[in-house]
Amino acid sequence: MVARDRTEKPTGIPMHSLAHGWSRRFRAAGLLAAALVVLAILPARAGVLEVVPVADNVYALVGPLGQRSADNLGNNATFGVVVTDAGVVLIDSGGSARGAAMIAETLQTITDKPVVTVINTGGQDHRWLGNAYFKSKGAEIIAADAAVRDQTARADEQFFMLTNLIGEEALAGTEAVPAERTFESALELEVGGTKLVLKMAGPAHTPGDTIVWLPKERIAFAGDVVFLDRMLGVLPYSNSAGWIAAFKALEVLDPAIVVPGHGRPAPLSAGIAQTFDVLVNLRSEVGAVLERGGDMTEAADIDQSAFAALPNFETLSRRNAQAVFMEMEFE
Repeated sequence: MVARDRTEKPTGIPMHSLAHGWSRRFRAAGLLAAALVVLAILPARAGVLEVVPVADNVYALVGPLGQRSADNLGNNATFGVVVTDAGVVLIDSGGSARGAAMIAETLQTITDKPVVTVINTGGQDHRWLGNAYFKSKGAEIIAADAAVRDQTARADEQFFMLTNLIGEEALAGTEAVPAERTFESALELEVGGTKLVLKMAGPAHTPGDTIVWLPKERIAFAGDVVFLDRMLGVLPYSNSAGWIAAFKALEVLDPAIVVPGHGRPAPLSAGIAQTFDVLVNLRSEVGAVLERGGDMTEAADIDQSAFAALPNFETLSRRNAQAVFMEMEFE
């Protein structure tokens, strides 16, 4: 599928078109330019993102495993970095403008090359709400069509959530700017002599989840197709059956290393144990509840004890089961 260039269309989504209440807070005249000055004055939180080398010129920036907060500026996720001869390819741009500045500051510990390409691997806030920051510095933003549709549909909800979780000061200057360059199912890129293949794998955790594949290095940036080091979250807009299919598409690539959307890079076997098996168990156990005519309360009590050691298990396991029940009830 040939990628489409949307440069002829406005790329920022005015907050007043999303929700009138947010426009006064985030879209006042000249706010973005003023906010960039603020970003230069207010330092990013040091040490939030751990730089993990994956291969020569390939890194993961591993964020906290817990909730979004003022300290992490919405960057409670893992981001990818590929340093090429032409500059940096950044995989996911952060959960706010200041979160993007945090990523940029962290990149200075790796290279002095600029970010020339940003790839959004999905619709979650920390995958794309830093786009405006990097676009203002000349980066091209790329995402799957389905990811852009999800981002625009949920932008208002995400700003509301972030205001409550990280606060208005931390969110200052954040603008909803989706990718200009999009693709439907797959896109091959060559940046500074490095080949990357983008594969739309969703619907999974979100409708537009995308895998970024480095064929020469056999490294897969899996986005939210893979959660490691913590319990995954099944959300109202997740698709557990599609998620399993997306994971199988990742398996076909036979990656040597997977950089997950959350957690530290690891072999594919870790993803099987901590993501694929969790999803298969959820659908199997919830399916059994449905088959015997049980309800959502019974579904919440299914056996997930095999995964009890994963952080966030207590807060997410029952909610995940209920979300899968609601999904499977109408399949």
